[in-house]
Parts: sequence; C-alpha cells; structure tokens
Amino acid sequence: MKDQSMAATRGYRALAIGFSALAAIAATMMLTEAAVEDGTDVWDIARALLIFLTTAWLAWGASLSLIGLAPRLRRRPTPQIAMPQPGTVVLVPICNEDPVATFARIAAMDHSIQSSGVVADIAVLSDTRDETAAEAERNAFVRLLQETAGEGRIFYRRRQDNRGRKAGNIEDFVRNSGAAYEFAVILDADSLMEGGAIRRMIAEMQADPALGLLQTLPKITGAESVFGRAMQFAASFFSPIFARGLARMQGTTGPFWGHNAIIRTGAFAESCALPPLAGKPPFGGHILSHDYVEAALLARAGWSVRVDETIEGSYEEGPENILSFAKRDRRWCQGNLQHIRLLTAPGLRFWSRFVFVQGIFAYVVSLIWGLFLIASVAGAVFAPEPDYFPEPYQLFPVFPSDRTQQIIALGIGIVGLLVLPKLSIVIEATASGRARGFGGGLRAGASMLVELLMSSMLAPVMLMYQSRAVLQVLMGRDGGWPANQRGEGRLTLGQGIAAGLWITIFGAAVLYATWWVAPSLLIWLLPVGVPMLCAPLLITWTSRSGFSGLFITPEESATSPVIERYRKIHARWVSDSAPVDPETDEPPALGALA
Repeated sequence: MKDQSMAATRGYRALAIGFSALAAIAATMMLTEAAVEDGTDVWDIARALLIFLTTAWLAWGASLSLIGLAPRLRRRPTPQIAMPQPGTVVLVPICNEDPVATFARIAAMDHSIQSSGVVADIAVLSDTRDETAAEAERNAFVRLLQETAGEGRIFYRRRQDNRGRKAGNIEDFVRNSGAAYEFAVILDADSLMEGGAIRRMIAEMQADPALGLLQTLPKITGAESVFGRAMQFAASFFSPIFARGLARMQGTTGPFWGHNAIIRTGAFAESCALPPLAGKPPFGGHILSHDYVEAALLARAGWSVRVDETIEGSYEEGPENILSFAKRDRRWCQGNLQHIRLLTAPGLRFWSRFVFVQGIFAYVVSLIWGLFLIASVAGAVFAPEPDYFPEPYQLFPVFPSDRTQQIIALGIGIVGLLVLPKLSIVIEATASGRARGFGGGLRAGASMLVELLMSSMLAPVMLMYQSRAVLQVLMGRDGGWPANQRGEGRLTLGQGIAAGLWITIFGAAVLYATWWVAPSLLIWLLPVGVPMLCAPLLITWTSRSGFSGLFITPEESATSPVIERYRKIHARWVSDSAPVDPETDEPPALGALA
C-alpha cells in the first residue's frame, strides 16, 4: 500500500512538472519564433528566459488545481480515537494580541473540545513584552478560568527570554513541558477549531504511528471588507481543490503552515530545533519562515508530514485590506528568501528542497514579471523591428503582424492558465453540489468572475509591494517581526494615497516612458499601468464593504458552533455586562468519553 502511494505521488509530481515545462516551452517558442526569423538579439534572449520562468510558475499553480480535481479512487475510512486517550495539549502562542479576543476564542474552543469528548489541556504561551499589555492578558486569563472552571487544564505563561520568536516560544514549551503530552495542536492567536476537528486530528495521528505532523486547511472567517470577503471566498471555494492537489503531489513530505496543525511532540523535540543562521538579518539570525523548515526536518528524520483538506472545523481570520496583507507578506518574503541558505542543508529530502525553491520563487516571480516588462520596452528602444514597432504617432499596427499575433496568442494562453483552473472548479462544484453552500452554481460562478477581475486589478499593485519587499531583503534591510494588527479594516482615502502614491507615480512614469520610446507597446501595458495609476483608490475601495450578494460561503449561512460561541462571548466580554449564564456559556463538566 505504501509503495502504491509513493508511486502515485511520483506520478502526480511528474505530471505537474511536465505540464509546467511544456507550457513554458510553448510560451517561449511562441514569443521567439519571429525573433529567430528576423535575427535574435540579447533582448529576445532575455524575454525568452523571463517568459519561460513566469509561464512555468503560472502553469505550476494550474497543475495543482487539475490534480486536485481528479476524483478520489477510494475514500480512506475515518479513524476513531483509541483508548486510553493520549495526552494532548492545545498551544496558543501570542505576542501583543488583543487579550479579550484571544481568550474569548480559547473559552469557545474549550467548550467545543469538552463537548466533543476530547480531553486536552490548553496552554497560552505569551511573548508579550509590554507590561501593560501583559497585565491585560493576566486579567483576561483570570476571567477565562472563572468562566470555564479551567483551573488545572488551562494554563498561561509569559516568557522573559523571547529568543526565536514564535518558533522559540513553541520550542521552549516542548523542551520544558512537552514530555507530558503525546500530541500538541498548534494554533495562532486568531485560530478557532472545533473540538470535532481536534478529535479527528488525534485519531489520524494514532492511526499512523509514522505521522509526525498533520496540517489542516484553515478557512477564513469573519471578513467584512471587499478584500477580506474575496479572500474568504477563495479560501473556502478554491483552496480545498488546490490543497488536495498539493497533498497528492507532496505525499508524506507535506507542508506546515505554522498553525491549525497537530504535531507528535516526541518527533518534534527530536527533529526540529532551529539554531539561528550565522550572520545578520535579513539572511542571518532567527529563521522567520520556520514552519517550512520544521516540516523539512521532520521529513529528514523519517517522519511523515501530511495535509488533509477534508478535516472540517479549522478556521482563522484574514487581513481586511491590502496594507495589512502587504505588511504580513513582507515578513514571509524575508523568511522565504532566507531559505536560499538552506537549499544545500545536509540530509534534506529532495522534495523539501523543492518546496524551499517554490517558496523563494513565489516572491522572486514578481521581480521577474517586472524585468520582462522592462526587457520588452528596452527591446523596442534598442532593437526596433519595423513590422512590430510602428512610427511614434501610431498606437499599434492596423494589420497585426505575425509577431503581434503571437503576442496575442501568448496573452490568451497566459490568461487561460489563470482562468481555466478556477472555471473548472466552478464546474466541479456545481456538478457535485458543493456550490449550494456558496449560493448555487450561478452565484458561485459570478463570485468567481468578480474575484478574478478584482485579483487581476490588484495584481500589479501586489507586484509592486512584493518587488519592493524582495529588493529590500536583497539590499540587506531587515523587516523584523511586526505584530499582527488584527481586526483592522476600513481605510480612508488619505491612508490609501499615503500607501499607494508611490505606485501611482511609478505607473505614470512607466506609461509615459513607454508612450515616448515605444508607443506600440502602450496598449499592452495598460492592464498593468492603469491599476498602478489607481492604486490609492483600489487600496481604499477594497477595504470597504461591498458585494453583499456575492462571495457567499457555507460558514456564513451555517455558522460553526465554535464561531458562534466565540462571537457571543467576545461581545459580552467587550461590553463587560451580565455575569456568566451557565445555560449558554458554562462548559459542561468533564465526563466519560463517548
């Protein structure tokens, strides 16, 4: 059975790599065919290389969805927890978080955990440095204990030595207290998990003694802005298919996203110590994207690492605007680029190194797209071709040349790599009935189109933020580990202008320079340049509410009990009103497991 599984994994990998290579080769040949006939120059070579890389990246993403859409040949039976139940702890690392929201989530999860028949402790691991904030955490913890009768099973500790940030926080617990537990569920401060999901995760770990880490697919919840709701829809509608494709391709060398996952504490303790990298940040110091590295270290030690998108009841919150996303993305960019130094680390599995390359390329590809545009304009200036670059007063040729036809075909192919996977998911969801939870097939399709148009408009803006982040890291600027600003949302136009004016200026300069030196390219650059010009408006608009009839998710129409309880507890704690209602807020006493 294991050999069959590995054979299937290798087959999926070969399919994805082959499809990506073929798409990239086809795009490159399409772009360079006329250049070969007219005489190749350095700009043709540069464009060919850059289009090869960018098309391969797009095709790789498309291949994940195609592999994920393939039907399951058979369903694996869901295991049940074996008795006696193993020692399990839920870890909630926090640093400068809103204590009311954080501990209200824990109260809701504690109730759900007990209701599901799971016996598990909860440990809040604080790295908060500010004394006033720490005092607020202690007060919220006292209230949590009072309302949950959690003395002896819910714990709070605050580190004085904050080395290693979140990874160091988890490592400190595992070293000092991990031996008391066989499994540990790792969450973020904004995570929510149903007790049933935790029960399923424990059972999966018990059923496979070689499993060192099991990652769930968290769904975004609570979004209100256009940007947030679009991300929430995508995470609920598209991500399960992409995650299934990822699971099939990575096999037992799967991902770890740092939260909403369960680990085997013994395996983690033996395998996942993370010493700082030599040198100064951004490439030295503590490893920021520690989760990818921990997954690789578990795999190196012979443990399986899997992702299971079928586990329901795993949630998180997402950023509500582009600025919040970009701030978070800056840290991920630095962390992923740090992995350049780990590509040759001894003993790592091939696929772990490949995952590092993917993570690095996820950010470098923005620069590559930018370089492709620069090379295209430079080629028009330094090596103009009469049939493709007309006189300055012409915007584009009246009769498209062979080269223009090839560019159009190339553009259609690239758009196809973006549209077809999502369209296929809509068709699959409609045929399987999954679309009913998203308002039906027509509404899900409309949501897909709007999300696609919006992401296309925002792509040039995000390209600028990511390119800036990559350049900052390459120039040696350390972005640090800024605290997450959760619950932020609506931005004023002034904030949008302050955040996006530099993108507007850059876009205007690019369009003007293109019109001046290569007017025939102007029409092709408009889909990139116009969103840059409108960056402040896009940043502001997407932070507001809108599209009330679209971006519907099942979590909105049938809210998870743990989310409902959290919102109720949080509202009461914020208002600091009536005392505990034992009928609605008091968790049941621990009883025998079902």
